[in-house]
Amino acid sequence: MAYRNGTYVAFHADGNNLPGGKSDIDHYRLMQAWNSHPDDEFTMVNSYEKATAVRDDNLKATLRLSLLARLRSSRNMLLIVGKTTSSDTDWVQFEVEHAVDAFKIPIVAAYTMRDTAIMDPYAVAEWWPPALRFRIDNGTAKVIHIPFKKGPIMDALANFSHKAPPKGGGLGIYTAEAYKHWGIPL
Repeated sequence: MAYRNGTYVAFHADGNNLPGGKSDIDHYRLMQAWNSHPDDEFTMVNSYEKATAVRDDNLKATLRLSLLARLRSSRNMLLIVGKTTSSDTDWVQFEVEHAVDAFKIPIVAAYTMRDTAIMDPYAVAEWWPPALRFRIDNGTAKVIHIPFKKGPIMDALANFSHKAPPKGGGLGIYTAEAYKHWGIPL
């Protein structure tokens, strides 16, 4: 069995990069900046090259094998959920399916369009990709739902893993006190 020490980051690249910090790629790059600071205990597995997937079936097969190897060695998954994530029909679906079904990896769902606490996961359900929705509904996904803010992301990645998933099944949330500690409004 692989040693699981990283965080697998998944996002919907949509083949573009919208200007002004509005795309999931921009949020991923912000996380890379957090990762580069020596004072942060943040380790992520680079899954960015999935955005450059080509139409060649041989290259797609190679990419799938690479993503599976990365998922296998990850302790958790950070799913950056933006406004277009629910429309992804390719890589995010593949990643969520395998993270939950094959590798039992908990998911930290970080919503880019939320600046406030998430106290009811169904309030952000419209942005769930179909693979996540299915696994939340059938009870197989272990998910904590948070806004895309550094405090909750760092806490969730440090505390939730394949050995210690979030409580609440697919509908895990932080308490109001935790959000108050991070300075995030309810």
